[in-house]
Amino acid sequence: MSEIKLSKQATDAMVAKLQQYFGSELDQDLGQFDAEFLLDFIAKELGGYYYNQGLTDARKILEHRLTDIDDDIYAIEKPV
Repeated sequence: MSEIKLSKQATDAMVAKLQQYFGSELDQDLGQFDAEFLLDFIAKELGGYYYNQGLTDARKILEHRLTDIDDDIYAIEKPV
């Protein structure tokens, strides 16, 4: 699997969410560096599971659409 690169905006938003979560739910202050380090760990160690599930979901959508197209093609066949 190739490395997943996210924009700085996306990374900053996720870091802010981690900091907010730690503050509100765990009553702990999570600094910028620690939040980025934690995010990097999560992305490397757990991100593949989410990525693969996204691919599985995309495959299901594609299979459904292809089935619909196949049905449409059969519907316009001429009897011989």
